[in-house]
Amino acid sequence: MSMKIRLARGGSKKRPHYSIVASDSRMPRDGRFLEKLGTYDPMLAKDNENRIKMDLDRIKDWLSKGAQPTDRVARFLEAAGVLPKTVRSNPKSAVPGKAMAERAKKKAAAAAAPAEE
Repeated sequence: MSMKIRLARGGSKKRPHYSIVASDSRMPRDGRFLEKLGTYDPMLAKDNENRIKMDLDRIKDWLSKGAQPTDRVARFLEAAGVLPKTVRSNPKSAVPGKAMAERAKKKAAAAAAPAEE
């Protein structure tokens, strides 16, 4: 049985509230889980201490049993110091899209035109 530590969504429409749960990876996102390990409220300010609450002892126990955290939960655990920081590479994040590249070309051409006259 492959275990995941992941987020289970709650709350109403456009007002999300997540529970951090230990679950079998085959179960639905908001379905059956084995244990609730904490909460995450993205509507609170980033510096608010109630934004992320985790039972770190239980999470460490699940990790020792082989549970794999999802990407978002892994970031929470890295910030809490439970997991080592990993280097993430997204080389396309700095490359502008088609529309932005066209606008930059037009702007460069417009800036060069008055200089030529």
